[in-house]
Amino acid sequence: MTAPPRSTGVQSLARAFDLMELIADLGGEAGVTELSARSGLPPATIHRLVRTLVDLGYLRQTPSRSYTLGPRLIRLGETASRLIGRWATPVLTELVARFQETANLAVLDADHAVYVAQVPSPHSVRMFTEVGRRVPLYCTGVGKALLAHLPDERVEAYLNKRALAAVTPTTITDPAGLRQELDAIRLRGYAIDDGEREPGVRCVAAAVPGAPAATALSVSGPQGRISDADVVGIGTSLMELAVDLADRLNGAGGSARDRPPA
Repeated sequence: MTAPPRSTGVQSLARAFDLMELIADLGGEAGVTELSARSGLPPATIHRLVRTLVDLGYLRQTPSRSYTLGPRLIRLGETASRLIGRWATPVLTELVARFQETANLAVLDADHAVYVAQVPSPHSVRMFTEVGRRVPLYCTGVGKALLAHLPDERVEAYLNKRALAAVTPTTITDPAGLRQELDAIRLRGYAIDDGEREPGVRCVAAAVPGAPAATALSVSGPQGRISDADVVGIGTSLMELAVDLADRLNGAGGSARDRPPA
C-alpha cells in the first residue's frame, strides 16, 4: 500500500520511518522487493533508505538479504513505553475509581502483549501483573483485543506459526474458535478473558483506536467480583476512555504536563 502523501517535513525522513513501520507491520522482517511493492517506492529508493538505516543501527540485514528492525530501536522503545505508562496513568486511575479493580495498559510486541503500566485495585485481594511482563495474545484480554484489530493477514500469520496451547480449561485452542472470538470482539468493541490465562480471573479489554502503536486497556479482577453486568459496564467505559487515551498519546488531550511532546 502506498504511504499517504506528506504535506510538511523532510520527505526522506518520513519515508525512512514509513519503511520501519512497514517492516514492523510485516512481522519485523522484509526484503526490498516486498517493501517496494507495499510502499510504492522504487527499489533504488528503498535500497538507499535501508542502507542508511542499517548504517545507523535502526535496521539489520540478514544473510538472506532481507531487513529486520535493528537493536538501536530497543532503547527508543523502552523509553517510549515508560512515557506511555505515564501518560496513561490518569485514564487507568479513572478506571480503578469507577470499578475498584486493577487497570492495565499493554502494547503489542511481535507475537505477545507487554504490560507497560498498571494502577492496582484498592481491594486487599486483587490482580497484579508485573509491568514489563510479556503474555500470549490468544489467551489474554489485552492480547485478544490487540489481535482483533490487526489486519487479517497478520492474524493468519500468527495462527499459522503459533500453537494455541491450553493454559487453563477455558483457553481457546482451536484456530477457528479464536477467529470467531475475534469477530465477536470486533462487533462488541471489547474482549473478555474468563480464566483463559489464570483460573479465577476475569479480564475485560479494549484496543486504543488511533494510538501511535497497537495498545490496549484492561480491567481485571476475581471472577466472583466481576459479574456479567459488570463486564458490559467495564467494556463500555474502556471504549470511552480508550478514545481519551488515544488523544493523550497523540498530543490532543490531557494537561500540558501529561501530553506527549510535540
